[in-house]
Amino acid sequence: MKQERISEILARIKNVKIAVYGDFCLDAYWLLNPRGSEVSVETGLQARAVGKHYYSLGGASNVVANLAALEPATIQVIGVIGDDIFGRELRRQFHDLGVDTSHLAVQKENFDTVTFGKPYLEGNERPRIDFGFFNKRTEATDQALLNGIAQALQTADALIINQQVPASITNESFINQANALFEQFSDKIVLLDSRHYGHKFKNIYRKTNDLEAARLNGVDAKSGDCLMLADVKKYAQNLYQQFNKPVFLTRGPRGIITVDSDGIHEVPGIQLMKKLDPVGAGDTVTSALALCLGAGVPPAEAAEFANFAAAVTTQKLFQTGTASGPEILEIGKDADYIYQPELASDRRRACYLDNTEIEFCYESIPLGRIKHAVFDNDGTISTLRQGWEQIMAPVMIKVILGDKYQIADETLYHKVRNRVTDYIDKSTGIQTILQMKALVEMVAEFGIVSPDKILDEFGYKEIYNKHLCELVNQRVEKFKRGELDINDYTIKGALAFLKELRQRDIKLYLASGTDRQDVIAESKALGYAELFDGGIYGALGDVTKYSKKMVIEKIMTENNLQGPELAVFGDGPVEMRECRKRDGIAIGIASDEIRRHGLNIEKRTRLVKAGAHIIVPDFSQHDKLIKLLFQRKC
Repeated sequence: MKQERISEILARIKNVKIAVYGDFCLDAYWLLNPRGSEVSVETGLQARAVGKHYYSLGGASNVVANLAALEPATIQVIGVIGDDIFGRELRRQFHDLGVDTSHLAVQKENFDTVTFGKPYLEGNERPRIDFGFFNKRTEATDQALLNGIAQALQTADALIINQQVPASITNESFINQANALFEQFSDKIVLLDSRHYGHKFKNIYRKTNDLEAARLNGVDAKSGDCLMLADVKKYAQNLYQQFNKPVFLTRGPRGIITVDSDGIHEVPGIQLMKKLDPVGAGDTVTSALALCLGAGVPPAEAAEFANFAAAVTTQKLFQTGTASGPEILEIGKDADYIYQPELASDRRRACYLDNTEIEFCYESIPLGRIKHAVFDNDGTISTLRQGWEQIMAPVMIKVILGDKYQIADETLYHKVRNRVTDYIDKSTGIQTILQMKALVEMVAEFGIVSPDKILDEFGYKEIYNKHLCELVNQRVEKFKRGELDINDYTIKGALAFLKELRQRDIKLYLASGTDRQDVIAESKALGYAELFDGGIYGALGDVTKYSKKMVIEKIMTENNLQGPELAVFGDGPVEMRECRKRDGIAIGIASDEIRRHGLNIEKRTRLVKAGAHIIVPDFSQHDKLIKLLFQRKC
């Protein structure tokens, strides 16, 4: 989705009138002071002292907060709260958002405002304290809610039904009467997101997740189950056929599947580098979908917009976040998608060119038109820097733990280690300086090192480069002394493949995330620098002056290339994604850098997710790869 279209949708949303029926809840955060309070004279027990407390919107209230962040014309809420301090706080926050609460009923007896009390002690959440889980709605309350729903169906552009709290609908007749209204106003947009009553509502648009969809199809799916994409699509189609109204099926990091009258539409998940918190992302999707539908946006586009919105909120830690228009525009500007996660995680699905190790990730690939080719260096051609991950990871871990490196308990150590290895895996291929900039953020995130001792990205890069360069220099010296030869430091068949490309008058470029002077020096030392007649590119110390994205854009613009006329070869996800964004041919090199031949399963996984059209373990079958790229229309 282009920026212009996102801006157009945001403008149209400002004219939408939206209503929400749901379980309006409050999240209460009580940050306990470890010093405690006094010992109770009456009980002799140590009392706990709250050092700070604050309250935020939860449940359907968070849907409202997400709606408000996108600034529609009006927001109306239809629900019930108790006559208590939490209900008054919830109403106050709604008023601050400019929400119409004229249909927010107050039930004075047998009803407490649903509130999730969350005590925290030294950063760790203690057992939650819940209010309102034994509520009993009266018939008078239900009638007031039905009156509100009826009015909303006449005046609003879209109505959200959001149910999250167990047993929140205590009278069965309420759903029957609501369904009668939905049938009466069958042309209205009613988007259902129900955790416990999804099978009972009728004549609705449905937003659900893959597990809930499976259960609605009679499948005993449990949390943690891995559902096949084909099955998930079937579940979504079956749900669509119930009422012939759009179905939106969320799949977490795997994106959103939409079914409407035009068929099945897939929106891939978005690859995000930062630490993520998925809490509340479903509410973001629900609100964005409803606003788009109310604005007349087609369901498939609404799902794409909602996918951007969810990507914004998942990056907001320690809060139930919302996504504003500018934030959605920013993330939609240059999103990195997760392609084919099922294929990536299950090698059994792989399809190969006959009698080769060349894997096709797509049934149709526009081959035969390549004129220019960009190569990554480390791990794609050269193995001089093999093991850089094993150097970077310990450096990052030590930096994050600081003085606690030797004394950190196992839990903390592995928490830091997992965070570091996950980031390195996702960031392979970007400039080292950007990885070090992320390290600065991670040091601050963990908060172990005092702010005055945190270095900038250049300081951390110097530490990392010192360790890495010792290893690289040792290898170069062995090569110069003749103790090892070119085959010991290059991926099998790489040089022969490069020479064959040159013989076909393909212009070659070398683009690395390593510093440019080092890329030039190492490629000259190994004797293949002269093959890259298009130039050798590398980091310049200024991220505004160099990136693989900039190199690819420059090549395509200066040579007036169409997408399939450019091929990009690399072992990292960055170059694959940048190639796919420009419709080039992405060839992933899932190399085992230690053996210099054979498949690295972890690399294959991340290359498939990054969008590689073709994957090879090395260039040992370069003759077959050349024939495929230039003669076969796949």
